[in-house]
Amino acid sequence: MAKEIEVGKYVRLQIAYIAKDDSTLGQSGAKARLAQLRRGVGKEPGELPELWGIFLMNMPEGLMGKNGRPSYAERAIYTALTLFAFHQQGHANLMNAEGEENRLGRAVRKLVKNGEEEENIRLKFSIAAKSDDMAELSYHLKTMVKLLADSDIKLDYVDLAKDLYWFQFDEYADRVRLKWGQDFYRKIKQEENGEEENDGK
Repeated sequence: MAKEIEVGKYVRLQIAYIAKDDSTLGQSGAKARLAQLRRGVGKEPGELPELWGIFLMNMPEGLMGKNGRPSYAERAIYTALTLFAFHQQGHANLMNAEGEENRLGRAVRKLVKNGEEEENIRLKFSIAAKSDDMAELSYHLKTMVKLLADSDIKLDYVDLAKDLYWFQFDEYADRVRLKWGQDFYRKIKQEENGEEENDGK
């Protein structure tokens, strides 16, 4: 199995462990796990030992790092799960939603309500995409996730984890950036009238 697929599968399983659906989000166990994960936003994997069980539990051996150094997979998983917990705060519905319409670029595009907002959102997204490393990217993604949370917009954290995995390889980072840009400018089907609107051309 390709490493990125394993990363996505593991994030899916961990989110399901935290909360299987909307009805379980209010349970004390889910609330406690989400609160713990939120404390890890912007920190290094391993910096908070209380998070070991949440993001390392049942992790396949092939995804784990060695000698105390986080693997690319661990860093991607940790970042995705902590951002998910940050996104979930204050929401009764699960904010992880898999599918092309909820990939990062598409989700960020949903923040644009009019032409005046587009440049501001595009600039913030561009700054995030131009990050040089995962620490910087995580910092900027927190800003984007806060905007999504405030607008009640869901995000595909399984797909994001895969992107974060590849972003750490110099030879693939630009592909990830282009994917985000393509999704941001892709035609969006308008649910109201079934027509397609060309966004960003």
